[in-house]
Amino acid sequence: MTRIKCCGMTRTEDALLAAQLGADAIGMVFTARSRRQVDIARARAIRRALPPFVTCVALFMDDEASLVEEVLATVRPDLLQFHGEESNDWCAQFGVPWLKAVAMGEGAAALPRLRAYPDAMGLLLDGHGLGEAGGSGKAFDWSLMPHDLAQPLLLAGGLHAANVGAAIRAARPWAVDVASGVESAPGIKDPARLAAFIAAVRAADKTEEAS
Repeated sequence: MTRIKCCGMTRTEDALLAAQLGADAIGMVFTARSRRQVDIARARAIRRALPPFVTCVALFMDDEASLVEEVLATVRPDLLQFHGEESNDWCAQFGVPWLKAVAMGEGAAALPRLRAYPDAMGLLLDGHGLGEAGGSGKAFDWSLMPHDLAQPLLLAGGLHAANVGAAIRAARPWAVDVASGVESAPGIKDPARLAAFIAAVRAADKTEEAS
C-alpha cells in the first residue's frame, strides 16, 4: 500500500481532515523560506490534535540547529525532514529519525546525491531545483525513480488527483507526498482536492493489486 503524506499544514482542521481521510503522515514547515511556514505555537496545537498512528513530520531547509532543537522540544514531531544542502552528519546530529529531500529538477544528474545520506530513514525525491523550497508544484521524470537503494523512497513534486495514479504506476514509490496539489492557497488545504487525492492513491493501489 502506498503511504500518503500531506505536507505544508498550517491549520488544525486541515490536518484532522487529512487524518480522517486516511493520510499516514502530515508535514509542517518551519523554514522561513517557505510560503507554508508555521509558527511553533500553532504547530504544537496541530500536533496535539492529531490522532494516534498519524506521523508528524517537521520540515527544515538549511536552518540553524537551534531551531530544530526548539521544535523537537516543543512540538515533539515523530520525524524530521531536511530540504536543503544539509550533510548526512548534520541531519543525524539530533538523534531523531529523519528524511532527506533531494531536488530532482536537474534530472538524472541529481541521482548521485541520493547515495550521500546513508543514515536517512527515507529519501524524498522532489521536482524542485537546487536551492528551491519544496511545494513548488513542479514534477520530474518519474522514470528516474531508482529501485536499488535500501531506504524507502517518497515521491513528491507536482502531484494531484489527476496524475498521482500514473505516478504510482510509473515510479512505484513507497509513499507519495502532496502539498500544492491539494490546496486552494499556500498552506490552505481544499477539502475536495484532498479527498480526491487520497481516493486516487487508494484506487491506484487497488489497480496494482489486481494486475
